[in-house]
Amino acid sequence: MPDRTVPHPTPRHADRPPGAPHRVRFGVNYTPAQGWFHHWLDFDLDAVRADLDSLAGLGLDHIRVFPLWPVFQPNRTLIRPRAVDQLVQLADAAAERDLDVNVDGLQGHLSSFDFLPAWTRTWHRRSLFTDPDVLSGQAEYLRTLAAALADRPNFLGMTLGNEINQFSDGPHPDPDRITHEQAAAWLERMLAACERGAPGRLHLHAEYDAAWYRDGHPFTPAQAARLGAVTAVHSWVFNGTAQRHGPADTATEHHAAYLIELSKAWATDPHRPVWLQEVGAPTSHIPEDGVARFTEATVVNALDCPDLWGVTWWCSHDVARSLADFPELEYGLGLLRNDRTVKPAGRAVAALAEEWREAAHRPPVRGTALVVDAGGAEAAPRRSVCAPGGVVFEAWAKLATQGVRPALVLAEHADDTAHLRSRRITEVRTPDEVG
Repeated sequence: MPDRTVPHPTPRHADRPPGAPHRVRFGVNYTPAQGWFHHWLDFDLDAVRADLDSLAGLGLDHIRVFPLWPVFQPNRTLIRPRAVDQLVQLADAAAERDLDVNVDGLQGHLSSFDFLPAWTRTWHRRSLFTDPDVLSGQAEYLRTLAAALADRPNFLGMTLGNEINQFSDGPHPDPDRITHEQAAAWLERMLAACERGAPGRLHLHAEYDAAWYRDGHPFTPAQAARLGAVTAVHSWVFNGTAQRHGPADTATEHHAAYLIELSKAWATDPHRPVWLQEVGAPTSHIPEDGVARFTEATVVNALDCPDLWGVTWWCSHDVARSLADFPELEYGLGLLRNDRTVKPAGRAVAALAEEWREAAHRPPVRGTALVVDAGGAEAAPRRSVCAPGGVVFEAWAKLATQGVRPALVLAEHADDTAHLRSRRITEVRTPDEVG
């Protein structure tokens, strides 16, 4: 599978030699304080500006934005010009506050709710990943959004969608099941559509951690680490990590760092950038009085990973209690309250953003690598060894507890001298050796 790295176009992120020091980006997933993502139905630019002012006040440099797919493309051949113009207005308002913008296209799934257009469901039910008409509609939608922003200097690029892999497999109650070959074909076609719309931008895809942890899942680690401009990881410790290890354990506070390092095991470019694109502190598993500690520890541990592109916290503003039926944990994930006052997690992120604003990111090499045997690099049929409770995860956490700073390497490369040298790995250990 080819590695489709796209150079970043903006001056503040000019191309640099592999492994050279760079400035890590700090940003947030933008959840509007007024109306949540339903704000697209009653778009209020003044309210958006107030939100962006509160984010700029934290010292952040970018936001990730979520158009609702059914609102923007209610019919397969209708992409609403007014909605696209509102997206551009939001991006321009961000630019006025020195905030760059990444746009997620196919929403998709957000905070337990699915947002799929009527032309893909019920009487018009057809696969999101293989139906020719759906594919052409998706590709044109992504191309249109990318093209609308292509001339904006603060436009980073497109993410195909928010964890759209959840529609391809269980535990979703009604998935469109596909093979990993079909998933790869879908990703390649959609990334190409984004590139047509805005050539040379940072176009990528992002999955929830089933891609890394769930045996048989059609979206694979190899796709995540080799397709698109950067690798995106989404870290949520309610996946069994906090339940097994507790809220303040090394494994919990290093989960994001573990995913960053796990992605590098599958990357063909030893210096491929990794974006911690979504990470948060769910109070269902992190006590309120421990949120600031967890936030700081998670980010600091991620910063200890080489080739980190940036950290984008979930999320900007709390969900208003006036909105019904969200899982309880979703209401309190914001860096700011619904009234835009700053919370402890927001102060922690702001302090780190200030500390690292001009700092060069070049953490020490991770010379010890743990072997990952997932049953093959492409399909990874035994990737559950990497999940919380799996032998790879638990061995990595044990080494991290001992202060080892472990990397990860596929079993296929464990004896490949050239591969190990390219990653500056000098010691290889198996989970059995770790004990």
